[in-house]
Parts: sequence; structure tokens; C-alpha cells
Amino acid sequence: MGETAENFVLVINSGSSSIKYQLLDPESSVVAASGIVERIGEDDSVIQHRADGESTERREPIADHTAGLRLVFEMFAATGHDLRREGVRAVGHRVVHGGEVFYRPTLIDDDVAAAISDLSALAPLHNPANLAGIESARALLPDAPQVAVFDTAFFHGLPAAAKTYAIDAKVAAAHGIRKYGFHGTSHEYVSGRVAELLGRDPGELNQIVFHLGNGASASAIRGGRPVDTSMGLTPLEGLVMGTRPGDLDPGIVAHLARSAHLDIDQIDTLLNRDSGIKGLSGVNDFRELRRLIETGDDAARLAYDVYVHRLRRYLGAYLIELGGVDAITFTAGVGENSPQVRADALAGLARFGIEVDPAANTAENRTARRISTPDAPVAVLVVPTNEELAIARAARRVVDRLD
Repeated sequence: MGETAENFVLVINSGSSSIKYQLLDPESSVVAASGIVERIGEDDSVIQHRADGESTERREPIADHTAGLRLVFEMFAATGHDLRREGVRAVGHRVVHGGEVFYRPTLIDDDVAAAISDLSALAPLHNPANLAGIESARALLPDAPQVAVFDTAFFHGLPAAAKTYAIDAKVAAAHGIRKYGFHGTSHEYVSGRVAELLGRDPGELNQIVFHLGNGASASAIRGGRPVDTSMGLTPLEGLVMGTRPGDLDPGIVAHLARSAHLDIDQIDTLLNRDSGIKGLSGVNDFRELRRLIETGDDAARLAYDVYVHRLRRYLGAYLIELGGVDAITFTAGVGENSPQVRADALAGLARFGIEVDPAANTAENRTARRISTPDAPVAVLVVPTNEELAIARAARRVVDRLD
């Protein structure tokens, strides 16, 4: 693959015990290879690698992210893409929290890496893992430019009224407390694709985007720029998620400490790992939730109803905030693959110009598409997100400016 050094970007999304990756050309969108390393640090670690239409799997203990990424490079070399010998144009890293410091794609050096580490207090489940991937990639590809692309960047410029929490202003300023928003790379990419699909200038559109995966968020976008989003200081706020509760009376935290005698770490675990759909039903996979509902499981039905209720509440709030909407879009795992969620979230809204076409909504189709009725004033769409492509393009722009 002699053109790799010139054209291809390696995108790395490093989690606490996983590494997702893609090697792709940001101009043509061609993916040369992709894969995932899972259960890092355990005896039953596994890597699944796909290149040239062929899938390969290896199972062996992987001690840490450096060992995991080294194994990724071995898999690349075995399938004809020797990254350490041929190089890449850049390495793009997903980083969850940029705080007030980072609000555009940033070339990584020692100072940037240290700043990402300092921001771990705002995203303790995410930034340390992101940094582990960065440090591993810098060690294994020392000559390749490394670029951080931040989930919070798209929402950096939220209006003051939308990003400000009504607590003591001095306390908020001292501790960086504001609404940051997350999934920004996805919201930015999807809202741009919507404008393309509708043949409209993004500056003319009012949009609501629902990114519904295990983590879930909504955004209100006016003229191509966000004016509000559901996630806040952390990814806990907003919609009901797989294991997170979304909006919660903050008094519940104090109540749990006093009444249940939980310490702050136990409460943090409860809210991040054992709440949301999982907390209500015992499962956090939406397919399993639907299966339980079909068997008559009351807890699963309640979990689903709470989930949809929260979607509709944010939809209504953003309709008012925008003063009307031109497009409503669903993306990510649940958003792209659950016609029932889409139908229920938008049911009974014809008076607002929102009507879902049942046939279009349930059709087997994985491409970007419109699912609203032909004459409905509001376009309802399903648009597959592609955060890897967005990160690759952002990294390529940063590197091109260095030339």
C-alpha cells in the first residue's frame, strides 16, 4: 500500500479496555482496514481485524493499550499494510473532553498530552483511556503527526444561557463547571450530511439531531451551529442511556449519601454503570430490551416508556428553542436501527408538521434516507454517523496546514 503515507489516516478511539480503529482515506472515504481490540488487561483479550473484505480474529492476553496497538500493527502488516514501515499521513484520536482549553482539532505534543490528562477530572472514565491510546500511538509511530479531535469541540460556542448552570458563579468558574456537550463529532457530521441530503445550505436550516447509542444525546442546531445540547458537564446529563440515567434531581446524590450511606465513588458507579435502561430493566442492549418487552416483561416496558418520554421532552423543548424545525434526524446504533423508537418518539405530532411514513421507517435500508411522509413540512431522516471519517478529515486538515 504505497499510497498510505500520502493519503491515509489512522483513526484511534481508545476506551478503558478497548481500541477501535480504522485506516481510511479522508478524501475518498475508502476504508482500507478496521477493527477492534476488546477486553484489554484480561486473559481472554480478542482482536477482530478486517481488511480487503476478509476478517481475522486472534485471542490472546493483551496487557495494556501499548500491547494492544502493537498487535493491531501486526495485524495490519499481516494483511499487507505495514504501518510502521510505510507510515501514515496522520493519526487522529478521539478525545472525549476538551474542557475550555481545546475547541478545535489539535496537534498533539507533550504539553497537549499533559493538558488532556489534567482534564481527566471532568471525564474520569474517558480521558485517561483516550490518553493511553495517544501515548501508545506516539511510541509506536513516533514520526507520524498525532491529532486530537474532541467530542466537546462542536459545542464550545453554545450561547451563554444554554451553557451556564445556575450555581454560585465563582464556584463554577473555579472548577470549570458549564455545559460542555458530547458526541459533538457525530452531531456535526450528521447535521452536515442532512444539509447535503436535502440540498440546502446549512445556514438556512433548523435541525434537531438525536444520537442514540449506548450513550445518547440530542442537539438543537440553528444555521449549522449548535444552540443547545442535552449532555452537560459530563456525559451523564440529558437523555436516558444504556447505563446512565440522564437528567436527575441533584438532590438524589445527597439523599443516597445520607440515606443509603453510599460514598461518592459508589454513587458515581451507580450513575455511570448501573442506571438508565440497565438500572430499570436489567439489560442495556436495546435488542434484548425489545425481546423482554415482547415476552410481557413489565420492567422492560417501563424502561422503554421512560426512554421515549425523555426523547419527546427534549424534542418539545428544542422545537420551542429553535422556533420551528426543518429536519429531525436519528443516528447511532439505536437511532439507526430501531424503527419503533423513531415512530414512538414522533407519534401524534402531525399538527407540528412531523409525520413518519411507516413503510419508509421500517424498510430494510442502512443508507442515509428520509422517512417522513412526502408532503410533511418537517423532514425526518435516518443518517448513519461516521465519526471516524469526520476525525480523519479533521486530522488531515491539521496536517495539511503544517505543509
